[in-house]
Amino acid sequence: MGPDSYYDILGVPRGADDKEIRKAYRDLARKYHPDVCKEPGAEERFKGINEAYSVLSDPQKRAQYDQMGHDAYSNASRGSYSGGGGFSGGFNADFSGFGDIFETFFGGGGARQRAGPRPGADLLMKMRITLEEAAFGTEKEVGLDHVEPCPACDGSGSETKKFTTCPTCGGSGQMRQMSQSMFGSFVRMAPCTACGGRGKIPESRCKTCGGSGHRRGRQTVKVRIPPGVDTGMRLRMEGYGDAGEYGAPAGDLYIEISVAQHRTFSRRGDDLETTVDITPAQAVLGSEVEVKTIDGRTIVLDIPAGVQHNTGLKIAGEGVRWQTKPGDMLVRVQIVVPTRLTDEARELYGRLLEMEGKKPSAKKASKGFFQDVVDKVKETVK
Repeated sequence: MGPDSYYDILGVPRGADDKEIRKAYRDLARKYHPDVCKEPGAEERFKGINEAYSVLSDPQKRAQYDQMGHDAYSNASRGSYSGGGGFSGGFNADFSGFGDIFETFFGGGGARQRAGPRPGADLLMKMRITLEEAAFGTEKEVGLDHVEPCPACDGSGSETKKFTTCPTCGGSGQMRQMSQSMFGSFVRMAPCTACGGRGKIPESRCKTCGGSGHRRGRQTVKVRIPPGVDTGMRLRMEGYGDAGEYGAPAGDLYIEISVAQHRTFSRRGDDLETTVDITPAQAVLGSEVEVKTIDGRTIVLDIPAGVQHNTGLKIAGEGVRWQTKPGDMLVRVQIVVPTRLTDEARELYGRLLEMEGKKPSAKKASKGFFQDVVDKVKETVK
């Protein structure tokens, strides 16, 4: 590699690890930042340092750089390379992870201030819905407290809707501020406190809003909940957030969904699960039972002979209506053993037990607490 390779610019060997590259960049960035170094060419050198770091700190870019060489890669970054490798685009100044350095030493933020009127803030609202509403979708009206444009001045802050150049910043929307650090005094640009960075002030301030152009208001919003939503999902309603500065769009409203638990159904993705109770006879011989769907309809479910406890039987298409393909409903079979038997039923169970070659319990089967009490009372009377 030539003397102007990115490794030479950062002063690190070709085999340097990420930690060495990061440390070299930090040291050089502090030393050659234009606000610190007044040497001729400091600004260009600082750009070269940042360019070198943006490549060597990215594993994919670094691998391409090592493979192609400095000249070929530099040409590729300017769009003049037509070879393979999947590379596209130029270099971007990437200061992520180093904001603490620049804000500490150089005041930070001046060049990052957004030009023009600022858009409104986004709002977040939490909404709790039922499982039925989540499965089929619904519409709800909710009250929303937000910042809205002042109706007296249409959000301009000016009674006449006319503006004059801010005398404090001269229309630039920025002010120079001095700050001190270990390197001495530095100048940074900050939004003008008189006009809020707009560069102009109302010709005559609106008496209703005091020139802010905003007021607190309450609005009724109709929210459409699509079918298939689940807990944790967020719906975005564009433009329903706080109003922005005059001429800027409003923020967005985000609805965070929470689905309440259902007493009958549980949800597994797009499928719904419920249970049905059957007797031992139904489990042995098979049967038909009625089950309710999430929307209240009744469906006849065929229980196959010999079904085992907790077996899941699927009813297709009776789950959550997500987009165009609905989920399924899974019915868990619960075999319920009777605790109270008639004499005839007890005799039949006894015969079955004999056929299976089993002996009944020596202890008399309980007929239930209250029945036992009644029998004891009868014996006492005798």
